Amino acid sequence: MCADTPEYKETINLPKTDFPMRAGLPKREPTWLARWEKIGVYDRLREKGKSDNRTPFVLHDGPPYANGHLHIGHALNKTIKDIIVRSHQMMGHDARYVPGWDCHGLPIEWKIEEKYRKKGKNKDDVNVVDFRRECRAFAEEWVGVQRKEFKRLGITGNWENPYLTMDYHAEAVIADEFMKFLMNGTLYQGSKPVMWSPVEKTALAEAEVEYHDKESHTIWVKFKVSGNADLNDAFVVIWTTTPWTIPSNKAVVFGAGIDYGLYEVTGTPDECWLSVGDKYLLADNLADDVFKKARLEEGQYTRLRSVGADELTNIELSHPLAGTDGSGGEWDQPRDFRAADFVTDTEGTGFVHCAPSHGMEEFELYRDLGMLEKVITYNVMDDGGFRADLPFFGGKYILNRKGGEGDANKAVIDKLVEVGGLLARGKIKHSYPHSWRSKAPIIYRNTPQWFASVDRKMDDGMGDYGDTIRERALRSIDELVQWTPQKGRNRLHAMISDRPDWVLSRQRAWGVPLTCFTKVGALPTDADYLLRNAELNARIKAEFEEHGADVWFEEGFKEKVLGGIADPADYDQVFDVLDVWFDSGSTHAFVLRDREDGTEDGIADVYMEGTDQHRGWFHSSLLQACGTKGRAPYKNVVTHGFTLDEKGMKMSKSIGNTISPDQIVKQYGADIARLWVAQTDYTADQRIGPEILKGVADSYRRLRNTMRYMLGSLGDFTEADRTDPADMPELERWVLHRLAELDEQIQTSYRAFDFNAVWQAVFNFATLDLSAFYFDIRKDVLYCDGDTNRRRSARTVLDILFHRMTAWLAPILVFTMEEAWLERYGADESSIHLTDFPKTPASWKDAELAAKWDAIRSVRRVVTGALEIERREKTIGSSLEAAPVVQIDDSSVKDLVGSIEFDDICITSGVELGAVSNGFTLDGTEGVSVQFAKAEGEKCQRCWKVLPDVGQHAHVGCCKRCSDALG
Repeated sequence: MCADTPEYKETINLPKTDFPMRAGLPKREPTWLARWEKIGVYDRLREKGKSDNRTPFVLHDGPPYANGHLHIGHALNKTIKDIIVRSHQMMGHDARYVPGWDCHGLPIEWKIEEKYRKKGKNKDDVNVVDFRRECRAFAEEWVGVQRKEFKRLGITGNWENPYLTMDYHAEAVIADEFMKFLMNGTLYQGSKPVMWSPVEKTALAEAEVEYHDKESHTIWVKFKVSGNADLNDAFVVIWTTTPWTIPSNKAVVFGAGIDYGLYEVTGTPDECWLSVGDKYLLADNLADDVFKKARLEEGQYTRLRSVGADELTNIELSHPLAGTDGSGGEWDQPRDFRAADFVTDTEGTGFVHCAPSHGMEEFELYRDLGMLEKVITYNVMDDGGFRADLPFFGGKYILNRKGGEGDANKAVIDKLVEVGGLLARGKIKHSYPHSWRSKAPIIYRNTPQWFASVDRKMDDGMGDYGDTIRERALRSIDELVQWTPQKGRNRLHAMISDRPDWVLSRQRAWGVPLTCFTKVGALPTDADYLLRNAELNARIKAEFEEHGADVWFEEGFKEKVLGGIADPADYDQVFDVLDVWFDSGSTHAFVLRDREDGTEDGIADVYMEGTDQHRGWFHSSLLQACGTKGRAPYKNVVTHGFTLDEKGMKMSKSIGNTISPDQIVKQYGADIARLWVAQTDYTADQRIGPEILKGVADSYRRLRNTMRYMLGSLGDFTEADRTDPADMPELERWVLHRLAELDEQIQTSYRAFDFNAVWQAVFNFATLDLSAFYFDIRKDVLYCDGDTNRRRSARTVLDILFHRMTAWLAPILVFTMEEAWLERYGADESSIHLTDFPKTPASWKDAELAAKWDAIRSVRRVVTGALEIERREKTIGSSLEAAPVVQIDDSSVKDLVGSIEFDDICITSGVELGAVSNGFTLDGTEGVSVQFAKAEGEKCQRCWKVLPDVGQHAHVGCCKRCSDALG
C-alpha cells in the first residue's frame, strides 16, 4: 500500500530502519562478541544474580578432550547447553556455566607418543615427569584453540576461569576422591580379564571401546577323552574365534541340559582331517553343522548313541598339545571338565573352551569354585606377545605394532594341524571390540588391576539410598533424576544393573596416579595390604595442591609423605594412573562443590551430553559420586543423538561427508548453526548438510524479515504512544491473548529442554499469525492512519511483540536478537542478554475473544480464497478493488463477523453480509460462501481503497480517513 502521487507518498508512515535485510552474519558476529566481552555481560549477570538473590541454576559441563579442532558434534553439544543456560537465566535464575576440559589420558598421551615415534624415540626412554610436562603443554595449547572456537559460536560462560582436570586443585581433588574409595573399603587389587589394548599397552574402559567388523580365524579343536572306557577313543570338539587362546586353555565346559551324542565318521572326502572310525562328542543340534564345516557330507557320519550329563561328568580331557615333543610338559596336565550355565547349543559345538585368563564368564566360573590359582595363566604380555619361554609360541604376537593381524594365530593353527588337533578351520566376519583411540582390535587379558567394588557395603554414613555403589546408583536413577528423553533412564539403569566392578587403573603415564601404597610381602587379600591413613591422605592432597600430580613421580616423594607415618621400606608406591573417566566423574567435587560459581550441595541441575555418555560420563559420574557422596551428582540428565550427513550416514573424513562448525560460521554465520540445532529433534540422531543448511537459512530470513518489519514500524515509538490494552481494538487484544498463550508454552518448553517446540511455536506465530494475518491487516492502519487509537494500539502491540520475540529467541539466535535490540536501543551498555523474559499479565488471556477470532479467521480464509481466483484471472489486481458478498449460514458466526470492520480484516474496500447463489466455498469451512463483486467508487490516491466518498473531502483524491490524517 502506497500513494499514487508524489505529494501523498510523502505523507505515508512508511517503515524506517537500518536493520538490513541481508544479515551479513559471518562478518558482523565478531563485533557483537567483542562488545559482550567489553561490557562484561557474563559477569554482570552473575552480579545481578547476587543482588536479586536469584535461585542458582547450574548446567555442569561434560569436558571434551583438549586434543583437536571442534567437529559438528561439539557445536551441537555446546549450543544445546548454551540454549539451556541462557533460557533459564532469562526465566529468572542465576544460570552459571563453567566450561571445562578433560586433559589427562590416552587421547593426549597418544599424540605425544606419535611425535616420539616419528623421531624414532621410545616414550619409555623419556623421564616420566618430562613426558607429563609435554602432555600438559599439548593440552594447554588445544584448550586455547577450542575456547576460541566455542566462543565464536556464541557460547556464554566463565571462559576466563574454566575448569581443567590437569589444574593442580583438580588433580588434588581427584586424588582425594580416589582416597575416599581407599578408605571406605571399595578399593581392591584383583587379577581378572579386562579389555586390553596391546597397541596402547593398557586396560580400557567400556567407554573407550567401539565395535567394528573384523575377519577372524575360526577353528574346531579336538580334546581327547580319557578316564571312561566307553569313550576313551572319542574327542570333545570345541569352537573358537581366538586361536591364540588355545595355549592358555585350562578347561572345557558343557551344558547340563543340552542333548549330546556320540558320533562316528563312516566316510571322508579326499581332503579332510578326519578319518573313518573317528568318534566325536557333539551337541545334537550342532552336529550336522560341525561335520559340514569338516567337509563331510550326509551319510559320512552316524550317531551312535546319546551321552548324558552324568556320563560327561566322569570323563577327563587332554589338551591337544599334551605330550608333544618340545612342550616341556606345558600342557600335559588333564583339562578340567564340568557343566556351566553359560553353555548353549545355538552356536559352535555345545562345548566351550575355557581360558579363564582371557574370558570373563570362565573367570567368574572358576573364581566362584575357588579354583582360580589352578586355571589362571600369564602367557600374554602387555604388548600382546606371548611370553618368551612359552613352548612353540614364545615371542609371537596377537597383533602387529599397527594393530593388524600378528603371527600368533597362524602359529597356533599350524601347530594344531601338525599334531592332528584340528577338525576344521575357517574365517568369520563379526563385530569385534576395538580401541576408539588407536582403532586397533583389543583382547581380554588377565592382569593385576585396581578395582572399585560396586557391591561391597560401605559404612560411610551416607546410606540414604543404599549401602553399595550399585544400590545407590539404581535408586538415584529412579528417585532423584529426571531423564530427557526418558529412554535414557532405561539404558543407564540396565548398564548399572549388569556392570562388573570398575577397573580404575591404567598402565599409562599421563593422568592422576592411584595415590596408594601396598605393604611389601603382603597379599592383596591381606587386611594390611593397603596403607589406610587419614594423615597420609591429607599430606598427599596438600602436595598435589601445591605442586600438581607430577610430584608423585618425583624421586623421594614416597619417603617425604610417609615420614613419621610408616617406614618407606615397608611399602611399595603404586604408579598406575586413574582411568580418565574417574577424573571426569570427579568433576562434581572440584567444580560444583569447591567453586564459588558451583552449587551449595555439589549437585548440578543438569548434565547434558550425547547418548554415548550413558556408558561414559553419565555413568562414571554416577558411580563416582555414589561412592563419595552417596547419590547421583545431577538432578536432570539430557541426552542428544549423533550428527549424520543428509543421507543419514555417519560422517567420515575418508568418505568426505563431514562438515565443520568453522565452515558453517564462515558461510552463514554462527546463528545459522545455532538455528539448525534448535530446529532439530536433538534427542534422536540428526542430519546436516548443504541442502539442510539452505533450508535453515531460509527460515532465518523469514524470521529476520518479521523483526525488520517491527523495527521499521517502531522507529519513532515513545511511551506517549502507548495504549492500555483495555482501550485497544479486539484484533490487538487477540494478539495479546496469543502472546499470553505463547509465553506459557515457550517457558514450559524451555524448562523441558525442548527447543524445537520453542522455535516452531515462535516461527509459526511469526509467519502465520503475524506476517500472514496481523501485519497484513494492520499495514494499512500503520501506513495511512493519523494519530488514531487504532494506530497507537497497533504500535503498542508491535512494541510488546518486539520485546517478547527478541527475548524468546535470544537464547537461540544470540547475535540476531542482539542486533535487533541494539537497532532500537543504541550502542550503550544495554544488551538483550541482560534482560529477562518480560512478565505477561494473566489478564491478557481471553478465551472467549480467541474463540470469536478463530471463527472470524475461518470466514476470512474463504474470502481470501475467492479473491485469489479473481486475482489469478486478472479480474482484479489488488484485493482493495473488491467488495465481496459473504453468506454465513450460522447466525451466531454472522453476528460475530458483523460486529467488526470485516472489510479491514479481509483487506477489501467493502464487504456485504448477504445471500449468495453458487458462491465460492472452501473445504473445511462449512456454511460460508462468497460471491465476488467489485468495489464501487473511486480509488483513494493515498490508501488505494475504492470508496464512494473519494473526492468529497478537503484533500482531493482522498477518502475521509486519509483527508483527516492529512489535516
